[in-house]
Amino acid sequence: MIAGILIIGFLALAAGYFFYGRFLEKQFDIDPSRATPAVYMKDGIDYVPTKAPVLFGHHFSSIAGAGPIIGPITAAAAFGWLPPLLWLIVGGVLVGGTHDFAALVASIRHKARSIGEICRLYLSPTTYKLFLGFVWLALVYVLVVFSDLTAATFAPAIDNVSDAAKRNALINMGGTVATASAVYIGLALLFGFLVNTGRVTLKAGSFIFVPLVFVALFLSRYAPLTLPAIGAESSRGTWTIIMLGYCFVASVLPVWLLLQPRDYLSSFLLFVCILFGGLGAIISSLMGKVTSSYPAFIDFSDPGLGSMFPAMFIVIACGAISGFHAIVASGTTAKQIATEAKGRPVVYGAMLTETLLGLIALAMLMQLNSKPEGTPAEVFSQGIGRVLAAFHIPSNLGTSFGLLAISTFLLTTLDTCTRLARYIFEELFGLNGSGWRFISTAATLALPLAVVFVKIPDPMKPGQCLPAWQAIWPVFGATNQLLAAMALLVIMVWRVHLKKSVWIVGLPMLLMMAVAGTGLVQLLRSAICSGKFLVAGLSALLLAMALALLIDTLRSWGRITAAKPLEEEQAFAELSASQF
Repeated sequence: MIAGILIIGFLALAAGYFFYGRFLEKQFDIDPSRATPAVYMKDGIDYVPTKAPVLFGHHFSSIAGAGPIIGPITAAAAFGWLPPLLWLIVGGVLVGGTHDFAALVASIRHKARSIGEICRLYLSPTTYKLFLGFVWLALVYVLVVFSDLTAATFAPAIDNVSDAAKRNALINMGGTVATASAVYIGLALLFGFLVNTGRVTLKAGSFIFVPLVFVALFLSRYAPLTLPAIGAESSRGTWTIIMLGYCFVASVLPVWLLLQPRDYLSSFLLFVCILFGGLGAIISSLMGKVTSSYPAFIDFSDPGLGSMFPAMFIVIACGAISGFHAIVASGTTAKQIATEAKGRPVVYGAMLTETLLGLIALAMLMQLNSKPEGTPAEVFSQGIGRVLAAFHIPSNLGTSFGLLAISTFLLTTLDTCTRLARYIFEELFGLNGSGWRFISTAATLALPLAVVFVKIPDPMKPGQCLPAWQAIWPVFGATNQLLAAMALLVIMVWRVHLKKSVWIVGLPMLLMMAVAGTGLVQLLRSAICSGKFLVAGLSALLLAMALALLIDTLRSWGRITAAKPLEEEQAFAELSASQF
């Protein structure tokens, strides 16, 4: 059963890439000879024409996060594995892939501007400021959450673990992941320097440094890195501070020195996770070592998540559609893509690869007989350990490998998110020039640094406190999907302006607007009833922003349909790559 599902899923995604992906290229008039901003705005820091394999590694590593693992496992545990399976395939090919690809094309046709900046060109200044501020705050929230989650992979929670041996095992596993992560950051810096200064070719560097990443993983077991607490309750707080410091450095360094090479090298770790995780699940299934024991369908409602609509479409974000992807595509990727022809393999292909990762995560859950007791990350890493036994790899090493893969997903999202938030901050305040990157990055990281250790009273547990970010965590999923809907709406307005068909982005936009709107209304009602007024206020604010964007779009519709394409866009359309 598991083998058949993975094979059918892979074939469906491959068909989507070749057929629907080519259809999207025709719809967006992809022209390989049209110059991209990476070429005519090259500055060696942010705008850098990049080879497709390196850019694919960067883009895939940036968008993956932990979403394609945590989301499908969480949804399948609640509703059964069949509904998430169908949504992953349909959503990845028709909704998420379209969203990501459209965001990239819209950006490179507007000098690699962000989706928020494109909003300013077609809608009102007020809507533009609201949208840009919304995006910046959403990115800052990602930084807050993911810095804590990344630190948790380095310093697992042991407070409620009474068994001393298990506590030591958790500490050593976290230290192993920390050591491996630190080593491959150092390897990435060296790799980036050697390749981009011409001392070694990309192919030669890959043959040398990719194996070194895996050697680092193996050797890290013998030198686990643990840190003491510094001004925090545990070493997790120390790691959080270190993570934010790393994000600052990654954001201000030239993109080719750390961000590109680290994402490129880490992408091989993720590819191996997909390859051996998928093959291991298929081989183990065919050999009868693992079976599909989890129910395909449980119910249309779950006590913890609520009804399948909209819960499943909110929980499963990255594997099907995620608003964060539009910010990556129109942020770092649009500034590095050397030709429009690479849009489908780099962006659309990365989206479907992420969907495949979501299918593999489902396969890890399908092996269980009952609802998982551990976290989705534990379910995934332990499942990877079981299926890698088909290759005679010790289960504990396979589990460590799974945890390192998750940590890599989180870390790549962190550093890319910081750079993206820096771009948005500079756009919001009109900051031009490379020197502003230090100030804008510091301003972006100041809020996470202040919030990550703040605790507020828990309304559900009188007398107890919880981290501030956890209090507003329920809003994050709906925020991310609302961002996807708003990005699609801006792209639809652009296509109306060009007198182009809008249904390919309009239908996904309506779906995601319904998903996010319904989710926020339910969340608002639940928060008011339970006394969670912070969550209620944020939900109401997000609903108001979405409504304002819709109203402004409708008010501008007549002006948009009567307008001619922007002179700037027409001018860039006439340029050819040979002129630069």
